[in-house]
Amino acid sequence: MSFSYNVKEEIAQRFGNARHCNIAEIASIINMCAYIGHFRKKFCLKLQTENLFLAKKYFTLIEKTFKIKCNVTVKKNKHYHENVMYILTITQTAGVERILTATGILSDENKISNQCYMPVIHSICCRRAYIRGAFLAAGSINDPEKNYHLEFVHGDVKQAQQLQNILHTFHLDAKMTYRKQYFVVYLKEGEQIADMLNIMQAHTALLKMENVRVWKDMRNSVNRKVNCETANLNKTVTAAIKQIEDIQYIQEQKEWKHLPETLLKTAELRLQYPEASLKELGLLMAPPVGKSGINHRLKKISNIAEQLRKDKGDFAWQKKR
Repeated sequence: MSFSYNVKEEIAQRFGNARHCNIAEIASIINMCAYIGHFRKKFCLKLQTENLFLAKKYFTLIEKTFKIKCNVTVKKNKHYHENVMYILTITQTAGVERILTATGILSDENKISNQCYMPVIHSICCRRAYIRGAFLAAGSINDPEKNYHLEFVHGDVKQAQQLQNILHTFHLDAKMTYRKQYFVVYLKEGEQIADMLNIMQAHTALLKMENVRVWKDMRNSVNRKVNCETANLNKTVTAAIKQIEDIQYIQEQKEWKHLPETLLKTAELRLQYPEASLKELGLLMAPPVGKSGINHRLKKISNIAEQLRKDKGDFAWQKKR
């Protein structure tokens, strides 16, 4: 099963101890994916979903909070791989009015609001419940082993903005975009997605994600060190090749015997140990010489070689004239 599936399975088993938290979660589910029918002062409430966890949670919340039972119909969706579709309906007007009034969706003037009544999500625990319901109804999360991404998809801009504002109260930098006629509220940072899982009380999923984050951080740290060491090694090898070329050029020009003893010894060690670092060459000297000292001597050798090349070029040019 996917990581998103496991998260929904876990939070579907979370129920608030307080009635107001249950109402906040019901309000969220209704706002996100339920249909409210209103005709001649009669109301009906319908939830249609392929998500078994959402159907069970919604059914239990309605029964536990309002003592109302939903009519449940199960059928196969013939248009999409014959997936099972769960349809939960409440047709008793009095019961629907109780639910909609408690959630703040139905006003005293019998008007339907497309936003949650703010007192319903006044407390932190209720906002947590609202987010749980929103994720069950319209959320998804990528497997953290691949990439970090969590999102909610909704067709109404005001409800999407309200959800975004609720996430902001938890100091989550939720952003919103428009994609294929839907408004998407999303998070892309691993740390903030971990905070979101904690807010929704998906603690098992949170532990798995933290393990993945630690593993990724360790792997990235090792890769950075390996890349750094590889770059330094390449730099050392390139410099050593140039130094050896300069020394061999000096030998070819018969200037070898004119080198000072310190440079001669340094050049001999470089030819003998082409793969050694400057520090290692310095330790091979008697007495040992520091890294900067060896570097200074090799630069002198390089300058001598460059001067010899220049003098030879000038001589050849003068001869040609």
